[in-house]
Amino acid sequence: MSETTDVLIVGAGPTGLTLAVDLVRRGIACRVVEQAPEPSGGSKGKGLQPRTLEVFDDLGVVDPVLATAAVYPPLLVRLGRVPIWRARMHKQVQATDAVPYPMVLMHPQWRTEAVLRERLAALGGKAEHGAALTAFEQDPQGVTAGLSTGESLRARYMVAADGGRSPVRKALGIGFTGQTREEERMVLGDVRAEGLGRDHIHVWVRPGRGMVALYPMPGSDTFQFLASLKPGATPEHTLRGFQKLFAERSTPRGVRLTELLWSSLYRVNIRLADRYRAGRIFLAGDAAHVHPPAGGQGLNTGVQDAYNLGWKLARTLAGAPESLLDTYEEERRPIAAAMLGLSTGLHDKKSLKRGAETYQLQLGYRGATLARHGGERVPDGRVRLADGTQVRMFDLLRGPHFTLLSPDPAPRLDNGPKVRAYRLEQPYGRERHTLVRPDGYVGIETSSSEELAGYLAMV
Repeated sequence: MSETTDVLIVGAGPTGLTLAVDLVRRGIACRVVEQAPEPSGGSKGKGLQPRTLEVFDDLGVVDPVLATAAVYPPLLVRLGRVPIWRARMHKQVQATDAVPYPMVLMHPQWRTEAVLRERLAALGGKAEHGAALTAFEQDPQGVTAGLSTGESLRARYMVAADGGRSPVRKALGIGFTGQTREEERMVLGDVRAEGLGRDHIHVWVRPGRGMVALYPMPGSDTFQFLASLKPGATPEHTLRGFQKLFAERSTPRGVRLTELLWSSLYRVNIRLADRYRAGRIFLAGDAAHVHPPAGGQGLNTGVQDAYNLGWKLARTLAGAPESLLDTYEEERRPIAAAMLGLSTGLHDKKSLKRGAETYQLQLGYRGATLARHGGERVPDGRVRLADGTQVRMFDLLRGPHFTLLSPDPAPRLDNGPKVRAYRLEQPYGRERHTLVRPDGYVGIETSSSEELAGYLAMV
C-alpha cells in the first residue's frame, strides 16, 4: 500500500525547502524528495533581495541568515594590472521602519539551503536526499509517485521544484519557451585563494581572452570564481584547470588559487514555462523560469513562488475552492516574465549597477483575482492599536494567518484562527477594512463587511 501525504515536493533547493517550511508550519503533511545523494555545497545563487529577506522574516529564518550574510563589497575592476573602476553594485541604503532589510545581501546558496533545512527540521520535517522521482501519474483525486527507493507514494498535490531541466515539466509536456545562448557560457566554482584581499569583488578583464571574477563569500574563507568561456571551449573542472583560466584572464601579483571545492558549467538560459499547473501538479522556481545571472532574480523569484503557492495549497486542502490554486499561475507567471526581462536587459547591457527595481519590493498583484482594491506589498512600520499600544506591522502579519486591520468597531468574522483581527486607531488603507493575505499582500480594502465576508469565502 502506498504511503499518503498532502503534498509531494520534488527538489530540495531553495524553492522546495521554502515551500516545505511554509506548509509544515501550517500543519500540512508534505514529503520533500531530492535525487542528489547529499546537499549541494555550491555558492550558486548568492544574492538575497530585500523582499526575500522579508519572506524569511515571516518564516523564522532571517536571523541565522543575517548572522553570516553581508552587503556586497565594492567592485574593483582591472584591465590587465591597471585598476579602471571602483564602485558598489548597490547604493548604500539605511534601514527604515517601512523597509527593515533595504540591501541585497550576499549569502551563498549552500548556506541558504542549510538554514532552511534546519528550520524545516525544527518544525518536524526533513528533506530526503538520494530519493529520486522515477514515475508519476495523476487522477482527479491526486498523484501517485514512484521513488528510486522502491517506495510508492500517494499525494493530493505535487510540486516540481526540480530545476531548469525539470524531468517533471518535460514529462508533462509543458513548453519552456525562450532561448539558450550556447555562445555565452561561464564556468562557476568555489575556490580558496592566497594573496587576495576580501574587501572587494575582484574583476579582471583581458581583451581577447575574457573575464574572471572572484567574489569573497561572507562567513567563510572561500571565493566564488566566475570566468567567461570562449565559444566551444570546454573547461577542465580541476584546480589546475581553474588556475589556467585565472592566469589567462588576469595578471595578478602574488595571487594563487589553492583549492577547488565545487564547480559547474553555466549556460545563459532565458526561459519561461508555458503553464505553471497541470491538474494537481505545479511548477515552481527554476522548473518554471530560468534567468541570466545579472540582477540576482532567479533564486529570489523561486522563493516567492513557494511563498505564494504555500498558503493557497494549505487553504485548498482545508476546503477552499479548487479555483484558488489557479491564481498561483495568474499571479506568479507575469512576475517571472517581468523579472526575465529585467535580468536579460542587465545581462545584455553588461551593467554592473543595480537599482531598486531588482529588490522585488515594488512587485505586486494589482488587478488579479485575489487583489480586490489591493495587491500591493504591506510595508513594515509602527502602527497604533485602538488601545494605544504601538506595534510593528510585521509582528502582526508574521504567521500563517490572514490579518484584518480595521478601525473600531471591527466586523465580526466567523473564520476561527485563520484570521487575526486588529483594531487600529485609524484605517490602515483607503477603505475601512484592510485584509492582508498570508503572504503579506493586501487582498482587499473595503468598507463593506459583506464584501469582506465574500472574499474570505473565496479563499
